[in-house]
Amino acid sequence: MAEALLKQICGDEFDVYSAGTHPWVVRPGAIEAMAEIGIDISENRSKSVNELAGKQIDFVLTVCDSAREECPVFPAGTNQIHHAFEDPVYAESDLEARRAAFRRVRDQIRAYLEEEFVPMIRREF
Repeated sequence: MAEALLKQICGDEFDVYSAGTHPWVVRPGAIEAMAEIGIDISENRSKSVNELAGKQIDFVLTVCDSAREECPVFPAGTNQIHHAFEDPVYAESDLEARRAAFRRVRDQIRAYLEEEFVPMIRREF
């Protein structure tokens, strides 16, 4: 969700990549929550951080504590930033509660990106 939101907010201003320490399928709850705001991530795939090896990366944003702990060390000059969000995958088993969790986290990520992260990286460039 963070990748798609950041791409929507910044357009072509920055190259945006998303990868995880434990790639998995893109969750149906994430696809549904993003579709509600007009962003289609149904064709996205979860990628490993290993796929980004060799790329020049200026900022790494980790969005969960486990990723922060397991994230590989990036070369000098890479700014690593952490902002933990609840993982909606672990929301209650009730369908509406899971949907609400994905919406809540989507909105929290969007607010953080718009109000803090993007202004910070724009100051750097």
